[in-house]
Amino acid sequence: MRKVAARIVEQLHFEAIEAADGLEALSYCRSAMPDAILLDWSMPTMDGMEFLEKLRAEPNGDHPLVVMCSAETNPERIQFALDRGAAEYIMKPFDGDIIASKFEAVGLI
Repeated sequence: MRKVAARIVEQLHFEAIEAADGLEALSYCRSAMPDAILLDWSMPTMDGMEFLEKLRAEPNGDHPLVVMCSAETNPERIQFALDRGAAEYIMKPFDGDIIASKFEAVGLI
């Protein structure tokens, strides 16, 4: 799924840097804070919500726009992600048009 997402992000003319899990993503952010993050809720080692909380606690961690993606359909869980700092939410499965529209909604496009 992350390979598909990376390809879509690159087609939208963004640089895509992939992380296998939340720990790897957090390590990358500590070395070079990105402008935006397409974040999967379900990741090994550290899930997306834990990552988001740790990201927001980092210096400049409030800077990246985070678009959360998940198969989660429970409105309370989606709101939980938005309340914790996600700018937008994408339900799986998604395609390029959905990602583009969400990126546009948060001002990336």
